[in-house]
Amino acid sequence: MPSTSTGTCRGRAVPRLAASALAAALALTGCAGGNEIQAGDEDSRFVSGDGSATSFETADRVEAPDVTGAALDGGEISLGDYEGGILVLNVWASWCGPCRTEQPVLDEVHTEYADLGVDFLGVNIKDDETAARSYLDSKDVAYPSLYDQPGEVPQAFRDTVPPRSIPSTLVIDPEGRIAARVIGPTTYGQLTGLLNPLVVEFGLGDPEERPRVAEQEAEEARGEASADPSGSPSEAPPEDTGAESAGDDR
Repeated sequence: MPSTSTGTCRGRAVPRLAASALAAALALTGCAGGNEIQAGDEDSRFVSGDGSATSFETADRVEAPDVTGAALDGGEISLGDYEGGILVLNVWASWCGPCRTEQPVLDEVHTEYADLGVDFLGVNIKDDETAARSYLDSKDVAYPSLYDQPGEVPQAFRDTVPPRSIPSTLVIDPEGRIAARVIGPTTYGQLTGLLNPLVVEFGLGDPEERPRVAEQEAEEARGEASADPSGSPSEAPPEDTGAESAGDDR
């Protein structure tokens, strides 16, 4: 049975989306306290969930669709390219405020789990390509993203995540099955909590021994403060020209 954490809609199955079921999908995401995001015309309305997460037991995992698309930095990427490792698939857009809020979390987890068989792939939807590229450059995002303006990738995962929920995150295990989902922006503790059991399950390493970005940054900050306690460049003492000594009555 799937295990769900946070959110007011625990245990409720995500309905299969068809055109006639769109309203139900919006209601499902909105019931978790999400806010509707207007992006463009009436066909581009999206709902941000509350970040509720569900992890799926091994027996309950379903095969992820092997979608293929064009990457924003060039070339084609297929989900099948990541088989054998864990893949974090994140749906985002440059106009999405919650997406910007969660980006530092994704960057931090991506850095910490790079040596534990975990890869990240973004899926940019309903966006302007120039704006999407600018977002990646300004945020210095280290992993690639598919450019999916029509939103076809979320549609392929409609049985697991409502296609109009943004941001949303899927965790795919090394055998290509959906192991977890987050509907809405994720947090560091939530995402690492979903990844750690998978890393152990597939023998990819010890997640407790991963480098901690926050600790490294704190250590660097302490080192800088120790080198310069005042926080400003030290001023050299004035050169002694002997002028004061000459007029000294001592």
